[in-house]
Amino acid sequence: MTHELTNGYSRTRPEDLAVLRKPIRLEAMTGNAKAGKQSQTQIWFDTKNFSEPQDHQGLILRLGRFHYTGVLLHPRNLEALLPAIPGGLKAAIRLESLGELEALLSAGTHQEILQRVQSPLIAVSSNQDLLARASEAGLSTCLYQYVDDGESLHRSIQQGFRHPFLMICFRDPTNIPLELVIASLQSTGTTLIKEIANPTDVDDAIVTLGVMEVGADGVMFSPVEHEQLEAFARRLAERGQERVALEPATVTKSEPIGMGFRSCIDLATLFEPTEGMIVGSTSQGGVLCCPEVFFLPYMETRPFRVNAGGVHSYVYNAANRTHYMSELNAGSAVMVVSSDGSTRQAPVGRMKTEMRPLRLIEARFASGETINVILQDDWHVRVFSPEAKPLNITELRPGDQILAHKAAPGRHVGIKIDENIKEN
Repeated sequence: MTHELTNGYSRTRPEDLAVLRKPIRLEAMTGNAKAGKQSQTQIWFDTKNFSEPQDHQGLILRLGRFHYTGVLLHPRNLEALLPAIPGGLKAAIRLESLGELEALLSAGTHQEILQRVQSPLIAVSSNQDLLARASEAGLSTCLYQYVDDGESLHRSIQQGFRHPFLMICFRDPTNIPLELVIASLQSTGTTLIKEIANPTDVDDAIVTLGVMEVGADGVMFSPVEHEQLEAFARRLAERGQERVALEPATVTKSEPIGMGFRSCIDLATLFEPTEGMIVGSTSQGGVLCCPEVFFLPYMETRPFRVNAGGVHSYVYNAANRTHYMSELNAGSAVMVVSSDGSTRQAPVGRMKTEMRPLRLIEARFASGETINVILQDDWHVRVFSPEAKPLNITELRPGDQILAHKAAPGRHVGIKIDENIKEN
């Protein structure tokens, strides 16, 4: 299958006109399924403007609170920045020469990173021989390409689909070249990331993720001002493209289990009566827990709070990630979920952790998967019914139905991983 499209650059050099007026023929690539296209949107940050973690008022230290999934390091700042990289983020390194790669391997840094983040270091380079050597050494690989004409566009596709990641920086502002790459790589296992060259261009970063409806698999957007980082996070939250699948689950067990620590999540927002948060004890899924927006006879409502359960619990977040309850603190970004599956982001204002009696609730989906959640054993703690009505957990009985989220099991530091795992 081929696509014959005329290139539409909006800004060209005179000497390029003859080339750009020629139709560009692209072949839809297939194969490389073993690379495994990333299931979550990739948001990477380039540290080229950083030497120490405190540069730019410690901006790097905040990345874990937003939507970032990876950090691009450089040989000159690797030693200083690596210990400060927030947990759960992929680590990549930009390499220009085989000498840089061999020095990295000799020092064993790639093994240190593997132990730290539980995923291989990603070698990023435009040098194919370097990437081949990196792959032999057990590193993941990302081909970096600069596209400024039809020839470089073809080359990026023909070479890039052989790697787990392809990162492209486009010279011209038009999205047509990006569209061609998306169309060509959609049946491959290669994850496409567009570098946003202008660190203040939030619009470009957001638009890139929506090109041709599906968008690129990710962007590398690296602002050095906190205001730009926060604006980018807000725009991502406002996209509203993420929906969470919710379905009924039938209660199979509801019983007190004794004392333990539970946390309330107090957000700097107000919940709607059909909104809550997904909490569960395993990576197989969780229950949509109610906020304290409904009438209570002995206390005022707290429409900013979800009495969310045991401190060990997973709190399901955006971009197919989870956080342990104990990891959340003031300023953390969390996902608010409506009963229809729509989501929005909100910041944590306070975590309130106390010793309380606890109750175990187990439920089974129609397809057979079982989940459980441990909540404070009190009448005022509630979960949603499939009709989005509040159910007091102390009144739940086997056979009752609750609203829940089913997920594929397997997590490490909050990131979905493919492995055999059993949790109960």
